[in-house]
Amino acid sequence: MARGEGLGRDFAWLWRAFAVSTLGTWFAFDALPILAVRVVHASAAQVSLLAAAGGAAAAALAVPLGPWVEYRPKRRLMIRADLVRFLALLTVPIAYATGTLSYLQLVCVAVVVAVADIVFTAAAGANLKALVPRRDLLEANRRFETVSWVSTAIGPPAGGALIGVLGPVVTVVLDAVSYLLSALGIRTISKSEPAPPARTGSGSRLAEIGEGWRAIAADRELRLLFANNALVGALIMATGPLLMYLMLHDLRFSTLEYGLAFGVPCLGGILGARLAVPLTRRYGQRRILLGFGVARAVWLVGLSFTGPGTAGLLVVMATELGIITCMGVYNPVMATRRLERTADDRLARVLTTWRAGSRTATAGATALWGALAGLTSARTAIATAGVLLIATSILLPWRAGEEPPVQGAEGHDPAGVAGAAQRQQASAKTRTASR
Repeated sequence: MARGEGLGRDFAWLWRAFAVSTLGTWFAFDALPILAVRVVHASAAQVSLLAAAGGAAAAALAVPLGPWVEYRPKRRLMIRADLVRFLALLTVPIAYATGTLSYLQLVCVAVVVAVADIVFTAAAGANLKALVPRRDLLEANRRFETVSWVSTAIGPPAGGALIGVLGPVVTVVLDAVSYLLSALGIRTISKSEPAPPARTGSGSRLAEIGEGWRAIAADRELRLLFANNALVGALIMATGPLLMYLMLHDLRFSTLEYGLAFGVPCLGGILGARLAVPLTRRYGQRRILLGFGVARAVWLVGLSFTGPGTAGLLVVMATELGIITCMGVYNPVMATRRLERTADDRLARVLTTWRAGSRTATAGATALWGALAGLTSARTAIATAGVLLIATSILLPWRAGEEPPVQGAEGHDPAGVAGAAQRQQASAKTRTASR
């Protein structure tokens, strides 16, 4: 856990908090859908609806929270978001133990966790940009990206093995505990947090809510990156429940095999994240964004050829390896570019809007692809998403735009707040994503 030390003790604690919560999340990889299939006997359409409902409700509830996050201390919000996720997830093993677990509860937990995740992501973004000088943002994002892919490589196969040995809720418990440990790690950061931006007193609350959208719309590059990321993420995530159903239900793969199919290729994400900094130094941000933005979109169609047995498992692994390696390079560069092009006093709202918009797109696509799979087949729906994903490359910022202004000698406002803002996921990423 010493990997974060090079950027200072406080960044190291942020890195550790992110590492433990990310590992917990990937231990519980698709835990709620697996519970829906194995315990409450949900259909393929219900599994897709579970993913869609959580994303859509979270996005709708999170958008008004943007100004609320912007004007409050960020670390306190990060800790509270971690605690909310801890308590929400803890209800699942309790209900399972008492025999009262239901599909409705799984949907409610997914919504609560998704809303807390959006709040954490926005607050964490506003925390990182104030914590790390501009010159070190790409390196910080690269380290978060590396952790994400290491956790993704270890978590699913380990989680699948644990489910096989100890039952389907053990990974949910581990995920809940990881958020508690994350909150403790963030609490340990000692550097004083910059004061949040002050409200000017002008403008309505409704106008404040829309500020994130206006900031994205006003910057051509941000606008294109947002559209591209939302569609890429939506199409990839929409195929997730369908591929899970195809592998676990139709092709009868074990949960361990399913975990390995996604865990092993994440070694490519680790490689990609390690290459992000040297490649950017050599070729520049723009070429990396365009080149790997296209490269990450050409692989998904391969998942439609997944068949039974070892050959089918290798098809999934090879396809995921290509996608993940390219994303490992692209994600930290895009996250850094987004921070550089966003004004500090709008960053939390932009990140909240970005996350909420991406969640909405993913929810809509997941529901639509669930319906498409119901009318055709999971394999046909996956192939359709793969073809459309290639077309998203036209939304990358092919025309060069103006460079963002440099803020202060160190790359962020000396007061730290007309400037504040993180980055990830201790936030972002999350995901994956991309997060």
